[in-house]
Amino acid sequence: MAIEGRWCVVTGGRGFAARHLVEMLIRYNMYSVRIADLGPNIELEPAEESGILGEALRSDRAQYISVDLRKKAQVLEAFKGAEVVFHMAAPNSSINSFQLHHSVNVVGTRNVIDACVQLKVRRLIYTSSPSVVFDGVHGIMNGDESLPYPPKHNDHYSATKAEGEALVINANGTSGLLTCCIRPSSIFGPGDRLLVPSLIEAARAGKSKFMIGDGKNLCDFTYVENVAHAHICAERALASDGTVAGKASGQAYFITNMEAIRFWEFMSLILEGFGYQRPRIKIPVFVIMPIAHMVEWTYKLLGSYGMKVPQLTPSRVRLLSCDRTFNCSKAKDRLGYTPIITLQEGLQRTIKSYPHLRAENQLNTKRVGPSKASIYLGSGKVIWICCFV
Repeated sequence: MAIEGRWCVVTGGRGFAARHLVEMLIRYNMYSVRIADLGPNIELEPAEESGILGEALRSDRAQYISVDLRKKAQVLEAFKGAEVVFHMAAPNSSINSFQLHHSVNVVGTRNVIDACVQLKVRRLIYTSSPSVVFDGVHGIMNGDESLPYPPKHNDHYSATKAEGEALVINANGTSGLLTCCIRPSSIFGPGDRLLVPSLIEAARAGKSKFMIGDGKNLCDFTYVENVAHAHICAERALASDGTVAGKASGQAYFITNMEAIRFWEFMSLILEGFGYQRPRIKIPVFVIMPIAHMVEWTYKLLGSYGMKVPQLTPSRVRLLSCDRTFNCSKAKDRLGYTPIITLQEGLQRTIKSYPHLRAENQLNTKRVGPSKASIYLGSGKVIWICCFV
């Protein structure tokens, strides 16, 4: 049961995975939860209003505070009286802006660490990413935490997340602060606003029948509640006696569902769950890559004039066609982490949470004239891109 006056803070607390962590923390009742995010106020969805989060906010077991992590005074105000900070805030990874990502992932993380030290926060858990060890070219099979940061990262998001992660690890032990970093791989689940909606949008547009590469590349996905569970495992390990906390602190940990699966098989299971056909036409990487380079070059020229951030880029082509699997033995050994929801159950829960996206609910409309895909690539052959970091 929660001890009155014991608070934890979740930065980026209105984000996808963070919402699940907030609700899990409230359910476990170990701490009162302070939700810190950029919005001037919290806007609850109907299910949240009538659920555990709405009740916690009304009973003051949870609070919302508007915080810009780039402003240290606001961070200090948000962290007052906190025993634990879960630092989950990060910009949208699909926006490849160095200034944006550096200002939040590096400057903001420095402010978080400084505030924790100044206010005597005891534990800091940082949400990192497997992309910190990915160079954007070479696949990773069963990678563990001995993998070094690459000389050059895939994008500004990955590079700055690695820099933020290093800051958090190096801060371990400063004025009694214990830290660790969680690297969840390819998060999915209810509440996701990227993977499932983009997949169904592509399917309804007739673009989901293509896959990049030979379709054999393996990937580790992580159900969102397992991600939240991993954060709590990390916090409990850091709060344990000296030996356990000593082994757990100052470390980074890969987190997955421990059920590697072919990337395109996972996508197919989602599409079929919603009543759509699985991808069946393979496009070799060497065919699509020149187009991706051209798209990226065009965006560099026209991005400042309002061109939408492209989904088809060389880095994402590589993400969709190479292996990316990770070993969770260290998290199991030092944090006591094992998944609480299987991949199959996670897929079922995810599909069930989006009833309005099922194929039978598609509007019965017909296209007039050729699609843009037909014009640019011929015969309607176009590909959809999702980003996993």
